[in-house]
Amino acid sequence: MDAKGQRRRMAYITRIETFSACHRLHSKTLSEEENKKIFGKCNNPNGHGHNYKVEVTVYGEIHPVTGMVINITDLKAYMQHTDCFSHLKGEQSKPLWRHLTTKTLIKMFRTLQT
Repeated sequence: MDAKGQRRRMAYITRIETFSACHRLHSKTLSEEENKKIFGKCNNPNGHGHNYKVEVTVYGEIHPVTGMVINITDLKAYMQHTDCFSHLKGEQSKPLWRHLTTKTLIKMFRTLQT
């Protein structure tokens, strides 16, 4: 309820973005043949890629004038931070994406929150 005793209108909005990233699994302590046998296609010198889908859901009060929880254009801009990482080679890209893991994705989301 708001200050006037009226029920606040709340809503969810979800936006989905996709991006690609690649990596190479390789151990300097193993021979080329051993690396290929153990890591298979992930040992490709040019990298091995994966596609990711990021879904961001925002929950909040519907603004009485705009009718929005968040400006969808702003949400799109925040999420498109992922675009600068598209098709990057993990070992040669920015430190955040050097080793793409769940922990790395959490760091990305924390960046988007600020």
